[in-house]
Amino acid sequence: MEETNEKSQAEKTLKKVDKKNKDNRILYVIIIFLVGVMGGVFGSFVYLDYRSQNGGSVLNKTIRQNVVENSAIIDAVKKVGPAVVSITGETKTVDFFGNTGNSKSSGTGFIIEKDGLIITNKHVVSSENSAYSVFTNDGKEYKAVIKAIDPTNDIAFLKIEANNLPIAELGNSDNIQVGQSVVAIGNALGQYQNTVTTGVVSAVGRAIEAGDSSSGSSESLENVIQTDAAINPGNSGGPLVNLAGQVIGINTAIDQNGQSIGFAIPINTAKADVESVISKGKITRPMLGIRYIPITKEFAASNNLPVTEGAYIYGSRTELGVIPGSPAAKAGLKNDDIVTKIGDNKITSSQSLSSIIAKYKVGDKVKISYLRDNKPETTEVTLTEAK
Repeated sequence: MEETNEKSQAEKTLKKVDKKNKDNRILYVIIIFLVGVMGGVFGSFVYLDYRSQNGGSVLNKTIRQNVVENSAIIDAVKKVGPAVVSITGETKTVDFFGNTGNSKSSGTGFIIEKDGLIITNKHVVSSENSAYSVFTNDGKEYKAVIKAIDPTNDIAFLKIEANNLPIAELGNSDNIQVGQSVVAIGNALGQYQNTVTTGVVSAVGRAIEAGDSSSGSSESLENVIQTDAAINPGNSGGPLVNLAGQVIGINTAIDQNGQSIGFAIPINTAKADVESVISKGKITRPMLGIRYIPITKEFAASNNLPVTEGAYIYGSRTELGVIPGSPAAKAGLKNDDIVTKIGDNKITSSQSLSSIIAKYKVGDKVKISYLRDNKPETTEVTLTEAK
């Protein structure tokens, strides 16, 4: 009996020891877990501090870059948006049976003078018989009159009677880089006023044939900007803007056969017009007075020319290559001469003769470099006003 009690007592003692050891193991596990967590947190802080001092992670960099770019886009739209206007035209029509109706058109423009001078595309205001209205960003409607039309570019000016209007800042399109971000703003499809789309400059120096579906007319445009920012019917005449909120182009055309292919006239092409309209109330364009064919590698090879770039002065039975009495005629230029430079500007596939001449003013004296019978020659002309 005594032996049994001693055995029972021993078992109780062993159970107490086992329980204590078990409790200790649980405590050790908890302590190890807490130490691990604390170590991980501490390590994370140390790592993040190190990464922040060394530029951050790729993910963090990407997030920051996106935030910065989105912020720049928002700021650009806030800066230019108030100066963007919607333009509508209404024309009275008469059908075969004598029934009258109204034909409507739409486009975009932007204000460049506080007293209501607006720049847009020529094809937006192509009908002389239409009555045009302008809707500003704040919803006000104004009657508009055509102030001036560029005879050689898809550029026109409207005037509304108003004061202290917000204006768009004009940038420098000569500094455009392929790949840079741009914003297009316009009256998309003629019903979504001040629609904003974003993209990049896809290419510069493009030459295109731009058409107006309503009138069936078309014209060649040189040195235009290509962008993948969505440009829809109704966007014509609206601004293409850089992230500094400056207008670098005038949206003018889309490629109907492609996706996300739009074109804009460089704003520097329009600056001479702007200055002329503001100072003289009309557009005056300098003229050299030649008809020419832009030289390409293919044209040079097929005609055995000594250069692959330039402007080949060409006349036919019905049209003279050099216009009589023009600056070119007075300077002695002739058929089959190859003009290679205007001043210091070389004529290339991305910089045509006409685009270079457009940078000058009426009355400017300009040096002309050309080839005659494969020999280099120079002359000087005084540019006159194009009629």
